[in-house]
Amino acid sequence: MPRFRHGAVEIAFLDVGEGEPIVLVHGFASTKEVNWVETSWTATLTRAGRRVIALDNRGHGESMKLYEPADYHTALMAEDVRALLDHLGIAQADVMGYSMGARIAAFLAVKHQDRIRALVLGGIGIKLIEGAGLPDSIAAALEAPSLADVSDPVGRMFRSFAEQTKSDLRALAACIRGSRQKLSREEVLSIAVPTLVAVGTKDRIAGPAQALASLLPNGQALEIPDRDHMLAVGDKMFKAGVLGFLNERS
Repeated sequence: MPRFRHGAVEIAFLDVGEGEPIVLVHGFASTKEVNWVETSWTATLTRAGRRVIALDNRGHGESMKLYEPADYHTALMAEDVRALLDHLGIAQADVMGYSMGARIAAFLAVKHQDRIRALVLGGIGIKLIEGAGLPDSIAAALEAPSLADVSDPVGRMFRSFAEQTKSDLRALAACIRGSRQKLSREEVLSIAVPTLVAVGTKDRIAGPAQALASLLPNGQALEIPDRDHMLAVGDKMFKAGVLGFLNERS
């Protein structure tokens, strides 16, 4: 698995396929394999003639684990993505993130808009500006002695998912505490690149897609029918909508 260093942080990534590059940024407690390979996103995109690059966010997967919340500021994780583009010598790419990864991608778009050709924000809607990410109570769930000790339903869902992905629970607790930043309405208005906002119609975590898309100068919404936050990511209508959006941009 290829790796590079951004400052003191070692980041693992995959790089497959040929063609126009797209960078994929996974969600909280996930990995590049769980979020993108096992859901067939990498296969779908490479078959469509794309070069697919996906990183493990700091604290996740095969990347370095950090235990201070300050090391997980969303702007720092966005700079990891920018550093990956630099490492690979890519001046501009399409970027797609899901959930926390979409928040990271949006922060990247605010700071380094010139590096993005088109943007896909999956699993995040108006909560990008009205909420500071996943609830802080998830940290307590991750630090509980066992899953059986977690009663909060959202915390229990993420603790179970983190155990399935064999994640470092202490690193993830630090990540939740350190990555609770949101964008201002003015910052969202500054994102001029074509942007697709895709959210499941049963997603109670992301907030409505259309509410965010309507604020973006070149935004459009994709509602993924009958999917919640966890199930929307691999949905075939999500994939078809993203491919159509990217083909329009080519």
